[in-house]
Amino acid sequence: MAVSIMHRVTGNGLATVGAMGLVWWLMAAAMGPDAYATFVKCATSPIGYLVMAGLSWFFFQHLCSGLRHFVLDLGAGYELKNNKIWSLLTFVFSMLLTIAFWAAICTGKF
Repeated sequence: MAVSIMHRVTGNGLATVGAMGLVWWLMAAAMGPDAYATFVKCATSPIGYLVMAGLSWFFFQHLCSGLRHFVLDLGAGYELKNNKIWSLLTFVFSMLLTIAFWAAICTGKF
């Protein structure tokens, strides 16, 4: 149940915060260098990095739980033990993917 709820929360968060960030970026780019510099300053601040890290975790959590739901839609994984294991692994995989993603960014390999 928690994975299903998190799937909805992360989907709504990605749609809302992601759309607001995209619109802000596009407006800043269209308004000129000063507006874009302000956007970059906010996006590269500690709070900006926190928001971007949160959005990337939301993305990977939504991806992992979406894949889990896809497998369930195929009719597999309904056994209680397997379902619980895969539910917990969605959180583990999403965190590992987020860490790997940001490690690649911070080391300059992305």
